[in-house]
Amino acid sequence: MKRILTIAGSDSGGGAGIQADLKTITCLGGYGLSVLTALTAQNTLGVEAVHDLPLDFIQAQFSAVVGDIGLDAAKTGMLSSAGVVSLVADLLQTHPAPILVVDPVMVAKGGHRLLSEDAAAAVTEQLLPLATLVTPNLPEAGVLAGFEVMDDASMVEAARQIQALGAGAVLVKGGHLAGDPVDVLFDGREIHRFAGPRIQTRHTHGTGCTLSAALATLLAQGTPLVEAVGRARDFLRRAMRHGPAVGGGHRPTNPLAGVDEMWRIRQMIVAVESALRDLAAARVGRLIPEVRSNLAWALPEAAGYEDVVAVPGRITNLGDDLVWLAPPVPGASRHIARVVLAAMASFPEWRSAMNVRFGPEIIAACRDLGYEVREFSRADEPREVKAREGGTLEWGTRAALEGAAAPPDIVFDLGDVGKEPMVRVLGRDPSEVVDKVIAIHRRLEKR
Repeated sequence: MKRILTIAGSDSGGGAGIQADLKTITCLGGYGLSVLTALTAQNTLGVEAVHDLPLDFIQAQFSAVVGDIGLDAAKTGMLSSAGVVSLVADLLQTHPAPILVVDPVMVAKGGHRLLSEDAAAAVTEQLLPLATLVTPNLPEAGVLAGFEVMDDASMVEAARQIQALGAGAVLVKGGHLAGDPVDVLFDGREIHRFAGPRIQTRHTHGTGCTLSAALATLLAQGTPLVEAVGRARDFLRRAMRHGPAVGGGHRPTNPLAGVDEMWRIRQMIVAVESALRDLAAARVGRLIPEVRSNLAWALPEAAGYEDVVAVPGRITNLGDDLVWLAPPVPGASRHIARVVLAAMASFPEWRSAMNVRFGPEIIAACRDLGYEVREFSRADEPREVKAREGGTLEWGTRAALEGAAAPPDIVFDLGDVGKEPMVRVLGRDPSEVVDKVIAIHRRLEKR
């Protein structure tokens, strides 16, 4: 287990600073150590008071943890004065951290300067040359580089300029950009861009702390820099999407979201496996189409294929018996996942689906059972959708659900040239979907 030291201020509200760092380090499998530089009285609405800790006590904390436990990586956050910056730089020169991530906390989200000019100069002159990676936001990049940073070109130039100050690499965070944010990484040789849709959320308190702590931990664990940035961004985005509903202001991120999500996914995998066993026991092999079937279940907040549990390699049949070669996992399907995600856009509780063979007798059985049946025609598919790989299922499901007053049980199409006709059975969870498939099978046996 890697030892990760965070040197930063305390947030009494628990959303940023040392508290956010230690949560993040722990959730990513590191052992968190701390050196507090300041105490704050704050909540989601703002900072009410700050108490800077004496320099000798900061040094005592550092000596205690490093002298006994040691460190594999360190990260810095709130360093409130030039004296604190100089002390931390001296300590890290005396006891070098194999990995040092510097989060230059200089400018608040609203643009307010948090560091005096002499403290900012100390960061530039004394701390940056020790850094493996520096993670400024746009205003902080502007302070460090000496010019306004407001677009991609200036982000690239700022990253190069800051790296020239002695840092190993620079990640300029684009959260302040208009539109969807793009982060720019300069690793000393190449520029790398990391883009993603903006998350519309109140959970923005502690984002810089969460990201930099994640980076320090991942780098200490041997993750290559570019991969570490991608994984840390994914960790942060998940933490933002699932932040706790606490406070009346800028709410905190939730570093535990990944752990909670892993537990929920494990429960989902068990549930899909149970539904598959029920399906196999019913011997519904006659319903498997030529292109094979899949059974999927999405997380409530699913945003993509990786949030949908399905069967790798699909479900096939040997006569009436079913066969699948691997247990369900997230991201195993794109085809049935598209159907689920499209259905959730209209009916968020409709999170599971399975595709089965088409036949007029199957549609008749569905109607006999009282299922809500919707159809779409591939002939109506817009040319630009047809040209996009995988676009048909999303478009078709949305088209079938358009104007539906209640969630449908069945969505089908009659196929097209080279496209097999197909029936999709929808429901809230895999147990409900499988119950419907078994009911269809039994109805067919009676016909």
